[in-house]
Amino acid sequence: MPKKILSIIVPTFNEAKTIDSVLVRLFSLTIPGYEIEIIVINDGSTDNTKEIITPYFGKIKYFENEKNLGKGKAVYIGVSYVEGELVIIQDADLEYDPDEIYKLVSKLEDDPQLSAVYGSRNLSPTNRGYSHYILGAWFLTKLVNLFLNAKLTDVYTCYKLIRADMLRSLDLQSDGFEIEMEITARLLRAGGQIAEVPISYHPRSFKDGKKIRAMDAIKGLLTFFKILLFSDRY
Repeated sequence: MPKKILSIIVPTFNEAKTIDSVLVRLFSLTIPGYEIEIIVINDGSTDNTKEIITPYFGKIKYFENEKNLGKGKAVYIGVSYVEGELVIIQDADLEYDPDEIYKLVSKLEDDPQLSAVYGSRNLSPTNRGYSHYILGAWFLTKLVNLFLNAKLTDVYTCYKLIRADMLRSLDLQSDGFEIEMEITARLLRAGGQIAEVPISYHPRSFKDGKKIRAMDAIKGLLTFFKILLFSDRY
């Protein structure tokens, strides 16, 4: 029986310190029954990210934006080149451990009714990061659960494993980190079922290059209500 394909989209912007380690770990990833497809979107990096990625061009699909367009745009570009049945996003900063991707795939394989499996940082929390980020993510998750009849614990996790056909149908439009909210809200509005599995989390500091900011939570909130109230036009 031919193997299925797991497509991993890696948006990267000025991640020269970690992108090599991320790619090496993704290359070593083994998931029974699946081949791994890696799609890297260099989103306008101004450091030497491209030079570090260049030796891997024969092993990956590589696309480059002339200027930084945001994570949402990078994901949108990546989705358009996906060949796999399943898709997951891997940030290039190593806050998430690629070795745990198999847990999400296993959960999805066990239940054909699921549209997606999220890796939740809150089911078995270890490192939590900045307190105001924790509060913001908690609030946005509660909002989704309240209005869309869900029981999620971590809407803003990066690790969202989604069936490719479902992901393509969502008509994603977000530019930045609000893509996390848009994916979840559109999935649930479309009747998709989402399960969660616990994952570890290794948050970095602003000093180390963390990019998401408080304004991104506000954008996420606005995105949620646009989809909730004006989904036929947004």
